[in-house]
Amino acid sequence: MTSPGPTLSDEEKLDWLRLIRCDGIGPISFKGLLESHGSARAVIEALPDIARRSGRALKLPSDASLQRELQAMATLGARFVALGEADYPLSLAAIDSAPPLLAAWGSLTPLSRPMVAIVGARNASALGRRFAAVMATELANAGFTVVSGLARGIDEAAHSATIANGTVAVVGGGLGNIYPPQHAQLARDISATGCVMSEMPFGWVATARDFPKRNRIVSGLSLGVVIIEAAARSGSLITARLALEQGRELMAAPGSPLDPRNEGSNKLLREGAILVRHAGDVLEALTPLVERPAPPPRRPVQPRFSFDDTSPASPSTPPAVSTGDPDQDRLIAALGPSPVAMDELVRACGLDARRVQLALLELDMSGRIERHGNGMVSLL
Repeated sequence: MTSPGPTLSDEEKLDWLRLIRCDGIGPISFKGLLESHGSARAVIEALPDIARRSGRALKLPSDASLQRELQAMATLGARFVALGEADYPLSLAAIDSAPPLLAAWGSLTPLSRPMVAIVGARNASALGRRFAAVMATELANAGFTVVSGLARGIDEAAHSATIANGTVAVVGGGLGNIYPPQHAQLARDISATGCVMSEMPFGWVATARDFPKRNRIVSGLSLGVVIIEAAARSGSLITARLALEQGRELMAAPGSPLDPRNEGSNKLLREGAILVRHAGDVLEALTPLVERPAPPPRRPVQPRFSFDDTSPASPSTPPAVSTGDPDQDRLIAALGPSPVAMDELVRACGLDARRVQLALLELDMSGRIERHGNGMVSLL
C-alpha cells in the first residue's frame, strides 16, 4: 500500500471513512484488517466476528454522521486522499502508522515536492521566530515545501514566511476546528496556495493526546526535521523521536544555554543531531536524499539518542489473564513494557509471522498492546 495506485471510487472511499471512524480501529489495525480481508467492505461485514474475537465493542459511525462530515468537507472545499492513491505522499505512506485517509484543504501540489519540517517552541523568542522565518524562506526558494503543525511561535513563523511558496500545515483537530483558534485565518491563507491536512473527523476538537499523532504526520511527510528552540520537555522532542523512528534526518539549531527554551534542542545536538546554522546546512543534509525513495522506518541507534528503552522483554513472563485464544496468550507471555520487534516475537513464540500478525491485530484492537515505530510493540 505504499506505491501509487488507482483512485478509490466514492463508494470505496466511503467504506474506508466508515471503517477508520469506527471506535477501536486506528491506522495500524485498519491496515492489518484490510490486508487480511481484502477490502474495507469485507472488514465491515466481518466486524461482529472481529469484535467477538478481540473482546472489544467496535461501533461503526452512523450514516448521518458520515454524510455530515462529507457535506462539511465539500462546503469547505476539502477532499480526502487515501493511502495508496497517486496524490498520497510517498514519504508518509512509508511509515507503519500512515493515516488511511487524510483530509486535505487547499492545493496538493506542495505535497509533490521534497518536504522539510520546521518545528519548535510555542513561546518562541523574537530571535527564534526570525531565524525560523529566514530559514523557511530560503528552503522554500530552494524548492522544498515547508511543513509544520500550525502552532504558535516557531510553527507560525515558518508557515507565515512561506505562504506564497505553498506550505503544508498539519493540524491536531479537524479542519472544522482549527487549533489554536487565532490561527483560523492563517489556515485559510495557507489553503489558498498550500495545504492544511488532518486525519481527524471534521469537527474534532483537539486534545493533548492528538498532538503526538499530528507530529508523526509532520515528520512522516518530511525528509528531515529542523528543531528550533525546544525545552527539555516539549512536543518538539516528541517530533524528534518520531523522526528518528521513521528514518528521517534530525537537525537542530543551537541556542543560548541560559535560555530554557534551548535546553531540549541543545541536548539533541549533544547527542548527535545535525547542527544547522542556516538553510545551507539543511540543504547539505537533505539534497542527497531528494532523488532517493522514502527511507524505511528504523530504530534509533543507541546510545546516540536515548528516547526509548528497546531492550527485549523476557518471553517467559506468564499472562495475567487468559484471553481464551492460545496465540494471543503466547504473545502476551512474550511481551513486556519494553518494545519488541516482530522477528523477535516470531522466534520467541514459535508461531509463523502471519499468525503473529493476526494475534497482534486482535490484541491491538482489545487495547492490550502499544504500537511503536518500525513495527515494535509492547504490552500495556
